[in-house]
Amino acid sequence: MARTDDSIGGFVWYPSDALKRQSNWAAFISAENLADYPMLARKAAQDPEWFWNALIRFLDVQFMKPYSRVLDQSKGIEWSQWCIGATGNMTLSLLDRHLGAGRGGHDAIVWEGEDGSRSSLSYRQLAGEVNRLASGLAALGLGSGDAVGIYMPMVPEVAVAYLALARLGCIILPLFSGFGAAAITARLNDAEAVAVITADGSLRRGKPVEMKGVLDEAIKDVPTVRHVVVARRLGHDVPMQAGRDVWWSDVAANGRYDFAAVELPAEHPLMIVYTSGTTGRPKGTVHTHCGVTVKTGQDFILCFDLKPNDRLMWMTDFGWLVGPLQVTAALLAGATCVLAEGTPDYPETGRLWQLVQDHGVSFLGCGPTLARMMMRYGTVDISKYDLSSLRVAASTGEPWDRDSWMWIYENALRRRGPLMNYSGGTELGGLLATNVLYPFKPASFSGPIPGTGADIVDQDGCSVGPGEVGELVMRQACIGTTRGLWRDPARYIENYWSRIPGLWVHGDWASRDADGSWFIHGRSDDTIKIAGKRTGPAEIEALLLATHRVSDAAAVAVPDPVKGSAVVCAVVAGPDETPGPELAAALSDAVVTGLGGSFRPKQLLFVHDLPRTRNLKTMRRVIRAVLLAEEPGDLSALVNPEAVEELRKTMAVSRN
Repeated sequence: MARTDDSIGGFVWYPSDALKRQSNWAAFISAENLADYPMLARKAAQDPEWFWNALIRFLDVQFMKPYSRVLDQSKGIEWSQWCIGATGNMTLSLLDRHLGAGRGGHDAIVWEGEDGSRSSLSYRQLAGEVNRLASGLAALGLGSGDAVGIYMPMVPEVAVAYLALARLGCIILPLFSGFGAAAITARLNDAEAVAVITADGSLRRGKPVEMKGVLDEAIKDVPTVRHVVVARRLGHDVPMQAGRDVWWSDVAANGRYDFAAVELPAEHPLMIVYTSGTTGRPKGTVHTHCGVTVKTGQDFILCFDLKPNDRLMWMTDFGWLVGPLQVTAALLAGATCVLAEGTPDYPETGRLWQLVQDHGVSFLGCGPTLARMMMRYGTVDISKYDLSSLRVAASTGEPWDRDSWMWIYENALRRRGPLMNYSGGTELGGLLATNVLYPFKPASFSGPIPGTGADIVDQDGCSVGPGEVGELVMRQACIGTTRGLWRDPARYIENYWSRIPGLWVHGDWASRDADGSWFIHGRSDDTIKIAGKRTGPAEIEALLLATHRVSDAAAVAVPDPVKGSAVVCAVVAGPDETPGPELAAALSDAVVTGLGGSFRPKQLLFVHDLPRTRNLKTMRRVIRAVLLAEEPGDLSALVNPEAVEELRKTMAVSRN
């Protein structure tokens, strides 16, 4: 599989000298008495223990008992151990440190509901609410090592619950707010959860969304759950089971404002974040107090240059890793986390931009699918809002197409600041990120994050040259990597360490060009190979989107008796387009022009939406399974199951 990146174009953003001087990277480099970033990167590669020690010092990560050694690989790189002998608690770095520095009055959490209701918590107020809930939960009998689910919408209480459980030493299970009962049951049972924190409901597109009732149904089959704590969001009546269910307000009323963080081993599990598998049960990735704190600091404070005066908003769900990470990142930096309930385009299509304007958001999390969603509404909405506070945007989750990337850069950032790519995954945080010290091209990364040894290799583990697409791997141990899969070590080794011995194989195609820019081309297990030629679905989708006649697209491979595989594309027609043979032919020709006749789609299916998760990732494997009439595997993360049914009906019509 090979390609050049000529279609991406040249550099479009250059950091100013002032930005480079004032960046957190510059402060880190200066603190270590190094000449420049290349010297730091080389030293990190040569001496990983020096790097992680230096990073922990720079981030001012708090411990109760210091570690004797930052990294121990005596059990192999796959089972690296961190901060040996240290004790502490993540909340010391996120709350206590800032209170001790006199920043208790700074906004920590700012929230806006879909109905326009607003609230905020300063660091002092947040710490008080966290302590009240943590001590109240302790009074219920919850403590260190207990697994507790968080099944909540994006309301201030979700941040309080996350921090309270961390302060108490519980193991947090983030659950998507849109999950059905079966998905919740599977995760709670896998972790043997003893409690769940939830809400009576939430608002989504103007309608109340039931949550407590869904949870009640789920835990009928979870015998380990002893307590359910319910926060009021909608204020409507919900069934409360005596002896098990209790209102949040009652738990907090039994707590106190001065609850001290529980002392824990640095590697104590902070949370188990489940990621869907193509088959079988979801994979439970294990993240620790020291791992989440240090890696989040590296990614957001250094790579994304997050500062104490920033306001960070990432419209996501707490059930995706970015949900907990945005709270962690903002509070670690001493910044403000802006939470928003609901969707970015309701009740007004420009709601996302109004939130940026009204709350002075300076750091916006987004992604390709969100960009394409907002692009459908044109530039009238976005142009009427004052987005001058916005200085940086960041993205993760899936590859960008050039047009969507440029739309955000030109219309949201207005070319003032960078759209910074971030690639990693639920399993490890980041491998690649855009570095504010370097210029970048649309959809590119400036390179590997120090301390990961990220590389692009062929099937034998040898580095590939510029323009060659290969597997994205990690050659070094990274503090953010999952400490295995929950109670399934064999599956962990099989999934990540067995394809190329000694290397973490992340499952993404990547390349770098002659200028040093890196690019992600999609999942390597989504590879499309036709007549001996290989490409990723993202390249086909980018060609379709570049016609400006579709607003979204997904490409998958299906078996073909002649070519071995053939391309089938599911597309969402643009608002001014009529689905039919003429549009299908034009889209098919665009793929041929870009990749050659071998990749002409065998079929184009017009749908109103693509199956996607709550964090807006397109589920290509589900599309492929529907096309082949196969079992689609785990669908628990789907936010729009009706899209699957529409796809089935469209396929049935096309066969007749």
